Amino acid sequence: MAGLGSLLMTISATGVAQEKDYGSVVPAGARAGDLTLAPCNVHLEGDNRQYAGDCGTLVVPENRNDPGSRLIALPVTRVNATGKQPLEPLFWFQGGPGSPNKMGYPTDGLLERHDLVMVGYRALDGQVHIQCPEISDALRNVDKDYLGRDSLNRYAEGAKACVNRLAVEGIDLDGYSINQTIEDNEAARKALGYERINLFGNSYGTRVQMLYQWRHPDSIHRNVMVAVNPPGHFIFDPQSLERILQKYSRFCQQDAYCSSRTPDLYATMQQVERNMPRSWMGIDIDPDLVKFITNIGWHESLGTSAMPLHAPAAIDMWLDAAEGDASGMALVSLLAPLILPEAFDWGHFFSMGGSVPDFNDPDRDYLAELATDTGDTVIGSPLSLFHAGIMPGWTVSTDQSVGEVQASDIETLMIGGTLDGSTPFEYARDELLPHLSNGHQVVIKGQGHTETFWYSQDEARARLLNTYFESGKVDDSLFVDQPPLFDVDTSWGGIAKALLAVVIVVLSAIALVTGLVIRKLLRNSSYRKTVEA
Repeated sequence: MAGLGSLLMTISATGVAQEKDYGSVVPAGARAGDLTLAPCNVHLEGDNRQYAGDCGTLVVPENRNDPGSRLIALPVTRVNATGKQPLEPLFWFQGGPGSPNKMGYPTDGLLERHDLVMVGYRALDGQVHIQCPEISDALRNVDKDYLGRDSLNRYAEGAKACVNRLAVEGIDLDGYSINQTIEDNEAARKALGYERINLFGNSYGTRVQMLYQWRHPDSIHRNVMVAVNPPGHFIFDPQSLERILQKYSRFCQQDAYCSSRTPDLYATMQQVERNMPRSWMGIDIDPDLVKFITNIGWHESLGTSAMPLHAPAAIDMWLDAAEGDASGMALVSLLAPLILPEAFDWGHFFSMGGSVPDFNDPDRDYLAELATDTGDTVIGSPLSLFHAGIMPGWTVSTDQSVGEVQASDIETLMIGGTLDGSTPFEYARDELLPHLSNGHQVVIKGQGHTETFWYSQDEARARLLNTYFESGKVDDSLFVDQPPLFDVDTSWGGIAKALLAVVIVVLSAIALVTGLVIRKLLRNSSYRKTVEA
């Protein structure tokens, strides 16, 4: 599945209700479909501005397939279009699963012509937040072989314990599915009085958008999907990840810095994988955790945060190891076990993952298929192996979404990058585009997943999005090829050595202070003996 970071948007109300009230409680006497709104100011972190809008609570059934289901509350936020005569609104769908449904990216001038609506994701936003500390605890209690079968079984047992506890607490997990999420948005559309809406989102959100346009075609005007995830591709295919590495290898040959470190990046990484370093400065190196962090890095072709979670940084770590410096691999082996327990919002993640067929094919041996040590690939598919190992402990929803691609005549724009290791553009091209009679695809050479799209080539992105939402025309004329930068500013090895230097300084300071104290004590002792004599 996709993206790992939560993109935040804060909301401050100007009316009576406070932010914490939105979607947290079902109002007295409310019925399914009721929406209460109050004027509010919305701060969008993506462009760091405040906008006038409406914030409120949508009341929906916990499980629409159960006539006796209780009602639950979800938050709804609408940012009002800033210009006159707005066009169809944009309904936003954030990636994940496990990230709140907040628009945390640049809005690119879209708010001048469109309202922006965000309906909280059930199981994550609003009244019911499904949390699974049992999975986090299981992860903390493993001290080695993190992706081994015994460890994966422990994680699955943690998931089963979470499911059992939720049942005792009265949570109807069957109600927490992508289908129900779609119906939440459809209920909001009706309550807000919109005849038709535009769908807009990225990564995991595009799966929700696809299913939405198949379930409610008459409600949709246009659909724009960034980093498209077609049915079946919540699982990262090992061979697909291998092709991403081969693409980077070709870029490396054309890059002066990278080619000076290796004439053949792919062959170098193969060699390192076969002779993985065992330790650095006394820190054990876990090959699976090195591959796990590399798999995450494969998402993006450039860095957009302080942490080097992007492909060039992962490649730099492997090249360092080939040159005899395993510091970066030691650092990720040390950090990953600390990060993993809280890396995902497990309840939302597995609720949504359990409501699609991707992980639920009884004829597939997922653990064998996704293994990292077969020798057929450099890294295998460790992130999907991790998720597939936990999934057997989760209750599969009976409210399964469509697993087959459906035909659609809705105007649809799909955007992808050639270096997207999470949602490769080829899947959308080969599996979706032939079924879209009014479909288009824009592929940006050298670009990665969502963060790369949102934080580079701003003018080109704004023209593409605004033109398409206003007219249905595709104008990608400003995009240019975007080769990766292999000479990274922040590297895993650089961080490791900086931390080591800090430790050395601290230990040296402690040793110095200890020496001074001992010296003073010895002097005082010697002085007392002289006086006594």
